[in-house]
Amino acid sequence: MTQIDTETEMAQEAVENTETAVPDPAQVTPDAPMTEAMSVHPEPPMPQNSEPEMPMSSEPVMPQSSEPALPMSSEPVMPQNSEPAMPMSSEPVMPQNSEPAMPMSSELVIPQNTEPEMPMSSEPAMPMSSEPPMPASSEPAMPLDQAENHVTAVPRISIQAFCETPATMEVLQGASSDRRLSRAHVSVQLGGIAGAASAFSNMPTPNLIIVESSADRDTMMADLGRLSEVCDSGTKVVVIGHMNDVILYRSLIDSGVSEYIVAPINILQIIDSISNLYNDPEAAPVGRVMAFIGAKGGCGSSTIAHNTAWAISEHLYQDAVIIDLDLAFGTAGLNLNQDPPQGIAEALLEPDRLDDVLLDRLLTKCTDRLSLFAAPGTIERDYEFDGQSVDAVIDIVRTSVPYIIVDIPHLWAPWTKHMMLQADEIIITAVPDLANLRNAKNLVDVMKASRPNDAQPRLVINQTGVPKRPEIGVDDFTSALELEPSVIIPYEPQLFSTAANNGQMIDEVSGNSKTADSFHFLAQRLMGKADEEDNQKRSFLSPLLSKFSGRKNK
Repeated sequence: MTQIDTETEMAQEAVENTETAVPDPAQVTPDAPMTEAMSVHPEPPMPQNSEPEMPMSSEPVMPQSSEPALPMSSEPVMPQNSEPAMPMSSEPVMPQNSEPAMPMSSELVIPQNTEPEMPMSSEPAMPMSSEPPMPASSEPAMPLDQAENHVTAVPRISIQAFCETPATMEVLQGASSDRRLSRAHVSVQLGGIAGAASAFSNMPTPNLIIVESSADRDTMMADLGRLSEVCDSGTKVVVIGHMNDVILYRSLIDSGVSEYIVAPINILQIIDSISNLYNDPEAAPVGRVMAFIGAKGGCGSSTIAHNTAWAISEHLYQDAVIIDLDLAFGTAGLNLNQDPPQGIAEALLEPDRLDDVLLDRLLTKCTDRLSLFAAPGTIERDYEFDGQSVDAVIDIVRTSVPYIIVDIPHLWAPWTKHMMLQADEIIITAVPDLANLRNAKNLVDVMKASRPNDAQPRLVINQTGVPKRPEIGVDDFTSALELEPSVIIPYEPQLFSTAANNGQMIDEVSGNSKTADSFHFLAQRLMGKADEEDNQKRSFLSPLLSKFSGRKNK
């Protein structure tokens, strides 16, 4: 066999071997056999199948590629159905988070922790905790010493009380001197139920009998039975007992007793119980009287009163009436740009003629909710009236209007003192100087001593920060009075002069000013809709003015 034949046979064997099994590229040497194999089979599958993944691509990959995998991969569903790690971090998240959240798409935890709910839940909590407690707070953030002003005055009735213990007798004697019982005739003595039955056996009974008993249920019911035999028709009975027993209470109410109160009692509790017996609970509440007086002439009490009434009516949407009791020199008509032909003088000079019809004729309508009882503002005649005439006029007004603002002139007379003692709220306006401090101190001391069951007078410090005028510091002024100011109003001559000359209120001239806000807040405080925290906010000038005044005093 020749050498050529031998080489031909070897080439045929090599071809047959390559058809049966493809050699491993690692085992093929870079010699002629590899090149010969490539030349014999120059088909493209050889380089593609040179990788070790040849068998895997031949098995399950073929059916996947035959299915609609390619169109699915063009849609956003393909990244979701592919392997979770690589596609989600590279492509599918990118189109979804194509907004300014590019860095957030790199980690899934970050967008979850930076959702807008977190700042929303943290921010509103701060204003909610700072506000309402005003009125807010306000809350009813009305202190307890102001809540008793809602106790309605007792009408003109006769009351006789028969006590068993000195403590109850002391409380009833204190209640008899309260302003709410000033119209009633009250008599307090010892004796209990037995003493009352004996006293009224030969005399008529009063409108109301108050008896105290520490006996048990059966004994108390028997004693009340004997008292009922001597009571006249229409007489009411209030029992003060020492047993907190529901069965006893029901038995007393069924037997005709008007009220049962468990001892120990306090002054306002007994006054409120008496008031509820003689005032219709379904009737409209009686209007509250707010008396404004200045510690010294020219301190701005009338301006404070008129602007506060405006704030009550126009910002708190409550009906209000201004009564100007400075008949000769009153300025309510000027400040509200009104010149009525009749007013408070006609009502005070003939109080017996005043009724609802005449009241409508004498009142001047300033706005839909604010009316004015204007003073004549003339000195052509003398004006003589007493406290009873003022009471008669106010009684008629307060039955139809919830808030009555009384502008009391700076003078001390029996009727002015009577008016202040009978008011539900007293507002003293003062300028921070020595004369105002002395007069305000006298007024506060008299009101505290004469009204032990009422709230303290309110203090308004006006005209603070006057240039080149030495002033008493706000802290020193209030500490001498032992009274915190409700509002502090700075000296603004241009604002107040413009309002006075135009016959307008401060809110009409500059409704967004801090001074207008002070009047709004004072109105809220008088209506029980603001608290001490709001007072500190409104009195934000107090520390600054105190330092400013202190430097000047030095």
